[in-house]
Amino acid sequence: MAQDGRRTQAERAADTRHALISAARPLFASLGFAEASLETIVRDAGVTRGALYHHFADKTELFAAVFERVEGEMAARMGEAVAAAGESDPVEIMRLCAGLWLDACAEPEVQRIVLLEALAVLGWERWSDIGHRYNIGFVTALLTDAIESGSIPPQPVEATALTVMGALREATLYIARASDHRQARADAGAVMDRIIEALRAKNIG
Repeated sequence: MAQDGRRTQAERAADTRHALISAARPLFASLGFAEASLETIVRDAGVTRGALYHHFADKTELFAAVFERVEGEMAARMGEAVAAAGESDPVEIMRLCAGLWLDACAEPEVQRIVLLEALAVLGWERWSDIGHRYNIGFVTALLTDAIESGSIPPQPVEATALTVMGALREATLYIARASDHRQARADAGAVMDRIIEALRAKNIG
């Protein structure tokens, strides 16, 4: 906040951007990208259409900002859960996070925005790039800690991290598209547990 009590231009711009993302998020989650109108979004945000286009080139860029916010919140939730669990084994932390991610992606808002709409609106490459931005560093750090502590044998960290993240992303899509979400969650969770536990194997290759 400016010292004279008045908001700076940057602060006003940040507030407007926040209002637009906050207004668009529930509409994208409930109606989907195609049905959520910009007119409704700007009305709910309490701003003009011109203000929207000042911050976002188009509806797709606004959606991308919503997607990034949801991804960021999910990453923060996982960090808090790991801290609360008090687990020290990097492999077990990875298993815990995979389960938390699968559970989070079963939530209606997350499932609609992160899995169903984002992939269709942004395309595979951008969808994957944004997701990795919020998670790949964490997975890489866990793998590095696991190797250094002797929890898993030496292995290529980047390739392993990308492979684990790819499997997790596919597992979430499998759950989202399944007719029986509960069974799909159980099956996908069991598969991810086996993939992560297999990192401990010492006689591969």
